Amino acid sequence: MPRRRPGQIRAGAPGSHRTTGARPVIDGLSSRALSEITRLEHTRNYLQPGAVSAAVRLWKDYVHQPERDLWHDYEWGNVHWYCCGSPLEARALLDTVMQAVSAGSARELRKIVSRSDAVWNRPSPPCGTDGK
Repeated sequence: MPRRRPGQIRAGAPGSHRTTGARPVIDGLSSRALSEITRLEHTRNYLQPGAVSAAVRLWKDYVHQPERDLWHDYEWGNVHWYCCGSPLEARALLDTVMQAVSAGSARELRKIVSRSDAVWNRPSPPCGTDGK
Protein backbone atom coordinates (compact mmCIF):
# COMPACT_ATOMS: atom_id res chain seq x y z
CA MET A 1 0.00 0.00 0.00
CA PRO A 2 1.53 3.35 -1.02
CA ARG A 3 2.25 5.81 1.73
CA ARG A 4 0.39 9.09 1.83
CA ARG A 5 2.15 12.37 2.31
CA PRO A 6 0.92 14.61 5.11
CA GLY A 7 -2.09 16.63 3.95
CA GLN A 8 -2.76 14.33 0.98
CA ILE A 9 -6.40 13.25 0.77
CA ARG A 10 -7.08 9.64 -0.04
CA ALA A 11 -9.62 9.00 -2.83
CA GLY A 12 -12.98 8.28 -1.28
CA ALA A 13 -12.11 9.98 1.99
CA PRO A 14 -14.45 12.63 3.35
CA GLY A 15 -13.69 15.90 1.62
CA SER A 16 -12.16 14.29 -1.46
CA HIS A 17 -15.36 14.90 -3.48
CA ARG A 18 -15.25 11.38 -4.84
CA THR A 19 -17.82 8.74 -4.21
CA THR A 20 -17.87 5.12 -5.19
CA GLY A 21 -20.88 4.07 -7.19
CA ALA A 22 -22.97 7.17 -6.46
CA ARG A 23 -24.40 8.08 -9.86
CA PRO A 24 -27.52 10.13 -10.45
CA VAL A 25 -30.40 8.18 -11.93
CA ILE A 26 -32.57 10.25 -14.24
CA ASP A 27 -34.31 8.31 -17.00
CA GLY A 28 -33.85 9.92 -20.38
CA LEU A 29 -30.49 11.62 -19.78
CA SER A 30 -27.39 10.64 -21.68
CA SER A 31 -24.32 9.40 -19.82
CA ARG A 32 -22.60 12.65 -20.73
CA ALA A 33 -25.34 14.73 -19.09
CA LEU A 34 -25.34 12.46 -16.04
CA SER A 35 -21.57 12.84 -15.72
CA GLU A 36 -21.87 16.59 -15.94
CA ILE A 37 -24.56 16.61 -13.25
CA THR A 38 -22.39 14.38 -11.04
CA ARG A 39 -19.47 16.78 -11.45
CA LEU A 40 -21.73 19.71 -10.68
CA GLU A 41 -23.09 18.03 -7.55
CA HIS A 42 -19.56 17.51 -6.28
CA THR A 43 -18.27 21.00 -7.03
CA ARG A 44 -21.14 23.27 -5.99
CA ASN A 45 -21.79 24.03 -2.34
CA TYR A 46 -25.56 24.25 -2.89
CA LEU A 47 -25.76 20.67 -4.17
CA GLN A 48 -25.16 17.26 -2.66
CA PRO A 49 -24.65 13.96 -4.50
CA GLY A 50 -28.04 12.84 -5.80
CA ALA A 51 -29.72 16.22 -5.28
CA VAL A 52 -30.69 16.70 -8.93
CA SER A 53 -32.24 13.25 -9.37
CA ALA A 54 -34.08 13.72 -6.06
CA ALA A 55 -35.39 17.10 -7.28
CA VAL A 56 -36.60 15.58 -10.56
CA ARG A 57 -38.35 12.77 -8.68
CA LEU A 58 -39.90 15.13 -6.09
CA TRP A 59 -41.24 17.52 -8.74
CA LYS A 60 -42.62 14.66 -10.87
CA ASP A 61 -44.33 13.00 -7.89
CA TYR A 62 -45.79 16.31 -6.74
CA VAL A 63 -47.40 17.32 -10.03
CA HIS A 64 -49.03 13.90 -10.36
CA GLN A 65 -50.86 14.21 -7.03
CA PRO A 66 -54.65 14.55 -7.06
CA GLU A 67 -55.83 18.11 -7.59
CA ARG A 68 -57.43 18.33 -4.13
CA ASP A 69 -54.05 17.59 -2.50
CA LEU A 70 -52.40 20.29 -4.58
CA TRP A 71 -55.09 22.78 -3.58
CA HIS A 72 -54.70 21.85 0.08
CA ASP A 73 -50.93 22.46 -0.18
CA TYR A 74 -51.57 25.80 -1.86
CA GLU A 75 -54.05 26.94 0.78
CA TRP A 76 -52.47 25.65 3.98
CA GLY A 77 -48.98 24.48 3.07
CA ASN A 78 -47.57 21.06 3.77
CA VAL A 79 -45.82 20.29 7.04
CA HIS A 80 -44.05 17.31 5.46
CA TRP A 81 -42.04 19.62 3.20
CA TYR A 82 -39.79 20.47 6.16
CA CYS A 83 -38.52 16.91 6.39
CA CYS A 84 -39.05 15.59 2.88
CA GLY A 85 -38.24 18.62 0.73
CA SER A 86 -40.38 21.22 -0.97
CA PRO A 87 -41.31 20.35 -4.56
CA LEU A 88 -41.43 24.05 -5.41
CA GLU A 89 -37.87 24.51 -4.15
CA ALA A 90 -36.89 21.36 -6.07
CA ARG A 91 -38.27 22.92 -9.27
CA ALA A 92 -36.32 26.12 -8.60
CA LEU A 93 -33.17 24.04 -8.07
CA LEU A 94 -33.72 22.36 -11.44
CA ASP A 95 -33.83 25.80 -13.08
CA THR A 96 -30.51 26.65 -11.44
CA VAL A 97 -28.94 23.38 -12.57
CA MET A 98 -30.18 23.87 -16.14
CA GLN A 99 -28.35 27.21 -16.20
CA ALA A 100 -25.15 25.72 -14.76
CA VAL A 101 -24.70 22.79 -17.18
CA SER A 102 -23.78 22.87 -20.85
CA ALA A 103 -26.40 23.72 -23.46
CA GLY A 104 -26.78 20.10 -24.57
CA SER A 105 -27.21 18.76 -21.04
CA ALA A 106 -29.60 21.60 -20.21
CA ARG A 107 -31.69 20.73 -23.26
CA GLU A 108 -31.89 17.07 -22.17
CA LEU A 109 -32.82 17.97 -18.59
CA ARG A 110 -35.31 20.61 -19.76
CA LYS A 111 -37.06 17.98 -21.90
CA ILE A 112 -37.53 15.73 -18.86
CA VAL A 113 -38.63 18.54 -16.54
CA SER A 114 -41.01 19.97 -19.16
CA ARG A 115 -43.07 16.75 -19.04
CA SER A 116 -43.86 17.40 -15.38
CA ASP A 117 -44.31 21.11 -16.06
CA ALA A 118 -46.94 20.23 -18.67
CA VAL A 119 -48.91 18.30 -16.05
CA TRP A 120 -48.55 21.21 -13.59
CA ASN A 121 -49.71 23.77 -16.17
CA ARG A 122 -52.66 21.71 -17.43
CA PRO A 123 -55.92 23.59 -16.92
CA SER A 124 -58.21 22.11 -14.32
CA PRO A 125 -61.82 21.26 -15.16
CA PRO A 126 -64.50 23.76 -14.14
CA CYS A 127 -65.98 23.37 -10.65
CA GLY A 128 -68.94 21.03 -10.37
CA THR A 129 -68.11 18.91 -13.42
CA ASP A 130 -67.28 15.27 -13.27
CA GLY A 131 -64.89 15.42 -16.23
CA LYS A 132 -67.45 14.38 -18.89
